[in-house]
Amino acid sequence: MASSPKLSPDPAALSGRRILVVEDEYFLADDISRALRSHGAEVAGPVGEIDDVFHMLTGGKNLDGAVLDVNVRSEMVFPIAQLLRARHVPFVFTTGYDKVSIAPEFHDVMLWEKPIDIEAMIRGLSGLVAAGDT
Repeated sequence: MASSPKLSPDPAALSGRRILVVEDEYFLADDISRALRSHGAEVAGPVGEIDDVFHMLTGGKNLDGAVLDVNVRSEMVFPIAQLLRARHVPFVFTTGYDKVSIAPEFHDVMLWEKPIDIEAMIRGLSGLVAAGDT
């Protein structure tokens, strides 16, 4: 379940958008990626290693949004979240942990607890991406 999501009624807001997926659970990463593509998004990744995400982000391609697993192979994703926030890239978190595992600086970020409702998460991310256009 999400905490305080701003759900967009129009997941088509992701059409043509480049969305980063950081998830180390193969099947979930695949499910999220497929769902994003079904809404017209271009998926960057999925990426299952924090170091690989840093390399990808220095590659210069712009991102329009991101889905970040909080804990990726026992590494917290917060340095990536800080970088995305500095670049004004909207993102949501997914996690198998409690909300208390979220760094205080990110308590305002939408959180989707596993097992996640992928379509609801996409609506939430769509709302963030669309809000960034205004």
